[in-house]
Amino acid sequence: MTRTRPRGMALPPVVLAVHGAAVVLALAGLGHTLWDGVHEPGHALTFGLLITVGELARWGALPGEREPAPLGAAGALAYALLGCSGGEPTTHGVLQVIAVLVAAQLVACVPHVARGSGPAPDRVARRILTVTFAAVCFQPLYNSGRAADWFGEGPYYVLFMLLFLVLTALCDAVLAALLLSRTVPHGFKSTGGTPLPYGPLLRDELRALIGIGSAVCATGVVMALGVAVAGLWALPVLCVPLLLTQVSFRRFAAVRTTYRQTIASLARATEIAGYTPHGHARRVAVLCTAVGRELGLSGSELTVLEYAALMHDIGQLSLVDPVPDGATAVLPAAEQRRIALLGGAVVRQTGVDTEVAVVVERQADPYREQPLSARIVRAVNAYDDLCGESLIGPLGALEQLRLGTGHDYQPEVVESLARVLARGGLTPVPPG
Repeated sequence: MTRTRPRGMALPPVVLAVHGAAVVLALAGLGHTLWDGVHEPGHALTFGLLITVGELARWGALPGEREPAPLGAAGALAYALLGCSGGEPTTHGVLQVIAVLVAAQLVACVPHVARGSGPAPDRVARRILTVTFAAVCFQPLYNSGRAADWFGEGPYYVLFMLLFLVLTALCDAVLAALLLSRTVPHGFKSTGGTPLPYGPLLRDELRALIGIGSAVCATGVVMALGVAVAGLWALPVLCVPLLLTQVSFRRFAAVRTTYRQTIASLARATEIAGYTPHGHARRVAVLCTAVGRELGLSGSELTVLEYAALMHDIGQLSLVDPVPDGATAVLPAAEQRRIALLGGAVVRQTGVDTEVAVVVERQADPYREQPLSARIVRAVNAYDDLCGESLIGPLGALEQLRLGTGHDYQPEVVESLARVLARGGLTPVPPG
């Protein structure tokens, strides 16, 4: 899903450094271009319009889009990697590339700001730093003539450009994971605690490169090569494949959003029927996702974990008498297993992924026999159930989980939960 920083949250030093570097580069690019003038204004205007149109396409972005403006990203990369146009060498440099990108983003953000949905600062900073990286690597090497001497104009030159784009994509993934690792999950307040684990976030970003990331990079290379041979008239034709890719992805994202909304609605059935407290499923899902990320889960594993956490109590709908406060953690082990099996049967009938049903079915098993996702759901569900008891509270609930690590809860899961809670403002009791 698309992840953004909560409003009103203090920015960590690393994020401030990234934003500061982007601001310095933007000011340097705009200042140098205004002072020295625009080289090849036709090219600057054309690529500026392309980036602006691409950024405006973010208007219809859906949750789950890692790159809501792929055409803008591809256009910016193409301008950074543009060495000649129509067979004639270009003379724009790194600072003009930055200036055109910043100017296009400023123009494109006007209607978004007017609608009250301006671009996220993290995404803008990433775009500026990533395009700057590509331009710094390519422009001096090309303008000095070394690229032509080393690689010529044949297939080796294409491989040379692809290498630069791979490095640029890796740079963007590293920046994205770095910024996200300083983001507190929704539902927690910032306390300056330990950031989210960087490794799983970086794996998520690297996996995303296989999808829309590779399409953006490939289009950027093709645009630069097409303009080098045919001039600016190549741009409209070369934009079509990426636009079609964006439309297809948005249809897919819309289906996934509807799918998740259906699961969330099913999860609320236990609350509406009075079997579980209001917001219990959502709280468990948020905590489970944070704990899963802490333990190294990513991608589809986190999706399965989130869906299972949302639907973990759905088996209670089969009970004649509701469990008091929906707290299944205080029931005998046999009753917990019966409810879990009933829940798994219900999940299988809904058409949800079988892996989700398995996690729901096995959440009450001894933890040594469970998959990791079921261990997480069991521990987090017990924590939320025990927090509902006024005499225990959050600290007491966490201590109860630690006392049960011999048989009921995996110690690593409990300690990961403690770290997540510490970031949310709760200081857990130190392990005994």
